[in-house]
Amino acid sequence: MNLYPLGKAVVSTLFYPLFRIQVIGTEHFPKEGGVLLCTNHIHNFDPPVVGITCPRTVHFMAKEELFHTPVLKNLLPSLQAYPVKRGISDREAFRNTLKHLRSGKVVGLFPEGTRSKTGELGKGLAGAGFFALKGDAVVVPCAIIGPYAPLRKLKVVYGKPLDMTPYRERKASAEEVTEVIMDEIRKLQLQNK
Repeated sequence: MNLYPLGKAVVSTLFYPLFRIQVIGTEHFPKEGGVLLCTNHIHNFDPPVVGITCPRTVHFMAKEELFHTPVLKNLLPSLQAYPVKRGISDREAFRNTLKHLRSGKVVGLFPEGTRSKTGELGKGLAGAGFFALKGDAVVVPCAIIGPYAPLRKLKVVYGKPLDMTPYRERKASAEEVTEVIMDEIRKLQLQNK
């Protein structure tokens, strides 16, 4: 069962007025084809905020432990989330991510791997670059500019798609591509403060 549209409607009704969400740049978002959506991570609410502001359905990896809790184990898959084991190389999660990207879906990824305690952009992990190179998809950088505070403006800024073809052709490293992605997120933050 797909509860994504219902979840998006419910969360939108709550979050848009509460956080006065302003969305910028959705006109850049590809209407079809695989997209690796790479976003900074400042709060637990980031996945639902990206989910309600993105023009397409976003598939997120979520830590495997959540899929073992009574309510979430059935709810998360119906919201298009899939599990990832943290702290190890999870081949099943890697395969699922590449399958989604290659079949023309949008996969949401937080390259930092964890929330920033300071709100500053941290170092990106090589996994973002790996999926960007192997996923046969464009990369869309996204910046969430807080704070998450009632009635304070929260901005979600979508950048222009990044074509990964030149990096694939010259066999760039995953680390280099991750740094390119993080630089684009950083530029969005600086341009939209």
